[in-house]
Order: sequence, then C-alpha cells, then structure tokens
Amino acid sequence: HRQSKYLNNRAENSHQPTRQRERAMKGFRSPTNAQKFLSVFSAVSPHFRPRRHLLTAPDYRAEMTIRFTIWNKITGVPAAP
Repeated sequence: HRQSKYLNNRAENSHQPTRQRERAMKGFRSPTNAQKFLSVFSAVSPHFRPRRHLLTAPDYRAEMTIRFTIWNKITGVPAAP
C-alpha cells in the first residue's frame, strides 16, 4: 500500500495528460467520434501550450505570436489587422 500526500491530490491529478483527454471526451456521443477528435487534438494541443513556467512573459508572448502565425499559415486563416 503506497502512501503519499500527493497520491490523492485531485488538483494535481486532474492536470495529467490522461485526465485532460478524459475531460475532452465528455462531450462526445460515441467513443469513435471522441477518438477521431482526440487523435488530432493530442497532436495539435501542445503547439498552443508551451512550457509556460520556463518562459518570461515577453518571451511567452513572442512565442505565442510565432505559433499563431504558423497555425494561421497552415489553416489558411488571414492574419488579424
């Protein structure tokens, strides 16, 4: 039996990748539709979630500007004025 003050920490466990995928699946009617979405979601999601704790605020803003520019080029969305 393992005991640790972190094992039952709901706040920490809810941020684990599997928990994020489960939360995203809640709105789907069938597991097939959920899997189709999540297979793409898991590939695209990290693009918009850089490791924030490793960046200063100006670096984070610059990085997100670059990432959204790349995303807009890929999806064909015109840049905001």
